[in-house]
Amino acid sequence: MEWDSDSEADLSGGEVEEVEEEEEEGEDTEGLGFLLRRRGGGQLPFPVDKFLQPAPYAFVVADASEPDHPLIYVNSVFEMSTGYRAEEVLGRNCRFLQCRGPFAKRRHPLVDPTVVTDIRKCMEEGIEFHGELLNFRKDGSPMMNKLHLMPIYDDDEGVTHIIGIQAFTDANLDLGPVASSSAKESVTTGDRFRFKISPNRDEMGGTRNMSRGVNYGIMQLSDEVLALKILSRLTPRDIASVGSVCRWLYELTRNEDLWKLVCQNAWGAETTRVLESVPGAKRLGWGRLARELTTLEAAAWRKVTVGGAVEPSRCNFSACAVGNRVVLFGGEGVNMQPMNDTFVLDLNSANPEWQHVTVSSPPPGRWGHTLSCVNGSHLVLFGGCGREGLLNDVFVLDLDAKPPAWHEISSLAPPLPRSWHSSCTLDGTKLIVSGGCANSGVLLSDTFLLDLSMEKPVWREIPVSWSPPSRLGHTLSVYDGRKILMFGGLAKSGPLRLRSSDVFTMDLNEEDASWRCITGSTMPGAGNPGGMAPPPRLDHVAVSLPGGRILIFGGSVAGLHSASQVYILDPTEDKPTWRILNVPGKPPRFAWGHSTCIVGGTRVIVLGGQTGEEWMLSEIHELSLASSVT
Repeated sequence: MEWDSDSEADLSGGEVEEVEEEEEEGEDTEGLGFLLRRRGGGQLPFPVDKFLQPAPYAFVVADASEPDHPLIYVNSVFEMSTGYRAEEVLGRNCRFLQCRGPFAKRRHPLVDPTVVTDIRKCMEEGIEFHGELLNFRKDGSPMMNKLHLMPIYDDDEGVTHIIGIQAFTDANLDLGPVASSSAKESVTTGDRFRFKISPNRDEMGGTRNMSRGVNYGIMQLSDEVLALKILSRLTPRDIASVGSVCRWLYELTRNEDLWKLVCQNAWGAETTRVLESVPGAKRLGWGRLARELTTLEAAAWRKVTVGGAVEPSRCNFSACAVGNRVVLFGGEGVNMQPMNDTFVLDLNSANPEWQHVTVSSPPPGRWGHTLSCVNGSHLVLFGGCGREGLLNDVFVLDLDAKPPAWHEISSLAPPLPRSWHSSCTLDGTKLIVSGGCANSGVLLSDTFLLDLSMEKPVWREIPVSWSPPSRLGHTLSVYDGRKILMFGGLAKSGPLRLRSSDVFTMDLNEEDASWRCITGSTMPGAGNPGGMAPPPRLDHVAVSLPGGRILIFGGSVAGLHSASQVYILDPTEDKPTWRILNVPGKPPRFAWGHSTCIVGGTRVIVLGGQTGEEWMLSEIHELSLASSVT
């Protein structure tokens, strides 16, 4: 039997083994780094990579050092002859060809068991095999496999690989149609992905070109490969579009495990983890959750009455969400008294109520500060205005510690003391602070980063060639991994300070990160965005949605404009466009950014909701972005 049409060597006799490539004078030894040689004789006259070139035979390599001899290579002739793609078979023993179709679990009864035993014996003893065996293509059609197996040896005479040369010919057998299967097959992935196989693609509107020689198109991929390698990389909108093509793809895209992978790849593992903690998320399902968070079709306002009290009364505090708990710290009490107490509202409780938490080593009282969540249950506090003036200290609280305690972070090279700045967290470990008001009312335009994962954190100012005009009362939002969006605030404009509706972004993935103006015709390189932009404002609310979009509402708005109108912007678009989101229900009359947080990725909690002076904390407003299933 010929192995390669370009070779005249007789390969039928003797066993061969693997040896290191040796360059001999006058010989070209390019190839895979080793040559085949007979155990008792000289080298074969060609390198192994000759086998990997297009040839009339199927060529496979199995790893003999691994249990069950998994395939590590198949050539294109094997793929065309069998109908199986390399992605479907690598890592599996080649015995699946003895089963009729990809869903069969047992060897077909017409396969000669004596030949199978001989193959197993040859592989276990490391000797060559020649013979013929009944095999089946992926579509179930029978074929005869003229098989030659050859072991490859290392220097210690141990078998490292098995090379198989296969010549397939049609088998004249009438076996009837392949039985359909609704069995579940498992694919080993990082997420233990489990997939329900569609019973029959032809019956479900798909088309299959399963000619016996060559297969074409995406329709020839297995459901697992299509889902894991292709569909999971698409956005939720794209998956919805794919599902409308035919009934087969519709059924394929209804799988919850696929939707979870889609959400994880599109939104990030951390966002997916947060969404998993949403009460009723499992019953809602990943497919529906992805649709509702993408279209915002279920968004609605509602008012919630909670128990307990935040005493003494205050304003200008900061709130942050830790899981499904809302944490409130500090604020401005009567006669501008700085507060330093901590309150927690557990929204998972059947009857949520404010509870004062006794925390040791509390920071000095303050207002106009920021409170952010890092690393799960940790809160990081920065800046504000205290009894002695402006502050630039950093404190961290682990809310789940027993007992909880504030710890001051001794950081080097801190930024100027400030209040009414903006902050956000990145990668769960980094605090970013921007702008604010310094002593004597000077507005700031700097941006600093503090990595809290370091043993001795050091503040680092992010160097930029151009900064947005200095401002206070603006917002920072993280989107698309490590990108930051700045919106609004009270900005310096020549000798004046005016409310702003400008949008700036910075990509911290770039080596030389810099601010870019996305909207605002008065800024360098900027253009007017499409749609209707929000009226200029400060002290507003900015919410980062899965997928990179930003919601804006609330704050201090001049004139007769409603601060409760919700606007949405997708900065990942080529031409970002503002859109108005019409949300049913009764919105709060007032929403201040530092009194608002997002819980579980789907619920925006607004504390107060009246005016800046009337903080009625027994009533909260909730903007639900997804349906509530309990």
